[in-house]
Amino acid sequence: MGKPDTRGRIQDAAAVLFRRHGYSATGLKRIAAEADAPFGSIYHFFPGGKQQLAEDMIRTSGPAYGRMVLALLDSVPDPAESLVRAFDAAADDLAAADYADACPIGTLALEVASSDEVLRVATAEVFEEWVGAATRWFGRWVAEPKTAQSLAYSMVMMLEGAFMLSRAARDPEPLRVAGRSMAELLRTAIGQAGED
Repeated sequence: MGKPDTRGRIQDAAAVLFRRHGYSATGLKRIAAEADAPFGSIYHFFPGGKQQLAEDMIRTSGPAYGRMVLALLDSVPDPAESLVRAFDAAADDLAAADYADACPIGTLALEVASSDEVLRVATAEVFEEWVGAATRWFGRWVAEPKTAQSLAYSMVMMLEGAFMLSRAARDPEPLRVAGRSMAELLRTAIGQAGED
């Protein structure tokens, strides 16, 4: 496979740098250097500069990450086991990246929530998409829509919180604990539904 085009290289470099270092700490010159692209090409493809590039990253990386998580959740028939496996895969990937690459949206969401309305809205919409997709996934095992949505929120919150704790401690265990906790929440919800 050939090298991505200039726009693609800029997008890829920005995604990695924003995910690892955050929005404020990532400069356009560094993105251009990492992308092996002329500095002016950033403004050619993203006339709105850094903000437009970050919004593009959020709106492309966020849904792609959500699809990857759902694919992991569908990797085994037992839903509780698939939750454990998905969180374990996240723990393994984070450790393999030396705790630098976590969720593509979480790093930016924490940073821009009170300082950049365009990026806040983009991150909020991605989280909303994730919760919607996860609600549908949990709904396959839990008939009560509110319970499925609560499990979806819990999964996203546990994943994001566990990423933060794992990165800070440089330890994958918070992600593994979160996966086991989510599996137990799902088992409890299924058990309660069976009692009704």
